[in-house]
Amino acid sequence: MYQRQGKAAYKADLSNILALCDAIDNPQQKFKSVHVGGTNGKGSVTHYLASVFMEAGYKVGTYTSPHYVDFRERIRINGSYISKKAVISFVEQIEPLLLDIQPSFFEITVAMAFQYFSEQQVDFAIVEVGLGGRLDSTNIITPQLSIITNIGLDHQQILGDTLEKIATEKAGIIKPGVPIIIGKSQTETAPIFKRIASENKAEIIFADQFIEDESMIEFMKSLPLPNYQLENLRTVATAYQQLNDTWSLTNEHFCKGVENVQQNSTIIGRWQVLNQNPFTVADSAHNIDGIKQFLVEISKRNTGELHLIYGTVSDKNIDSVAHLFPKNAHYYLTAPSVPRKMPVEQLKAEFPRFTNVETYLNVSDAFSAASAKAKPIDTIAIFGSIFLVADHLKNM
Repeated sequence: MYQRQGKAAYKADLSNILALCDAIDNPQQKFKSVHVGGTNGKGSVTHYLASVFMEAGYKVGTYTSPHYVDFRERIRINGSYISKKAVISFVEQIEPLLLDIQPSFFEITVAMAFQYFSEQQVDFAIVEVGLGGRLDSTNIITPQLSIITNIGLDHQQILGDTLEKIATEKAGIIKPGVPIIIGKSQTETAPIFKRIASENKAEIIFADQFIEDESMIEFMKSLPLPNYQLENLRTVATAYQQLNDTWSLTNEHFCKGVENVQQNSTIIGRWQVLNQNPFTVADSAHNIDGIKQFLVEISKRNTGELHLIYGTVSDKNIDSVAHLFPKNAHYYLTAPSVPRKMPVEQLKAEFPRFTNVETYLNVSDAFSAASAKAKPIDTIAIFGSIFLVADHLKNM
């Protein structure tokens, strides 16, 4: 519910999830796992790493959030969604506990995932942090490896208004004696991670300083992926090299896992190419770092014109990202279908320096207008909110 309602739905406490899991016999203690946090890229890292393990023949659970089209996207085993029967059964099981514990939607979902992975006897689970880290409901597992992809400004009203404060919250997933991979070395945050890792006697590895296998580096460079996904893959490669001895993983498993991620894990909403002529892509970039990287990749496509479909939520600071938007693009401003959406007219007022701006009540109308105007050599991009992308995917 946080994604729909915002800060009012956030519970900064682990007591509920601990009580709920204790009541169902602590399923989080019955499977091996990797814990993945960070500001951007944690969902992609989760899906890619799952795909690598699947190529090695393992039964792999993934927990991610939020979902785009189907709630069951959050809980998967080898790419297949949790069954509707299992969802109903779990809710019926915990119904007597709801009045006493009063768990949130997210807490119920996390407990459901953990029980499902336990019951289905997964070999391994990759668990994505929801928000922050220290007080996130997923932070009751003891993984074999922890990963923090990067740190950027997002959810400042909850996690803090500086990179250092946000890093401290994200670093809360570092566990005693559990190795921690940091996806990106950042001047402001590296000392914090080193200090907390040292306090926990946890080995710390910075992915952008680690990979030694030149064949893997060349393989990743050959992929038709945006630079930020290549950064995520370096993190996955580092994780693979940390886990390969214990789990008998090979370079072939890594390469096939990367190549077959769509088939294995059905990753959606992250540089999801929907069409070629015109080139059409949807991406859940929504904070300053994500939008900056996304627009850099879009700008590399220098054939034709840009048609940017953009919408966001009310608690986002448009001033912090508006200067990143290219002046020569066609803009189709709209709003996601969630209560905390930023109204279209309010959003338009944040774009005073742009002249080629149109407004639409929903992404369906915006996309229809862009498609009618775009030539085959042009580019159409849908971004700005996970929920805007979800709305579009539901309409396809």
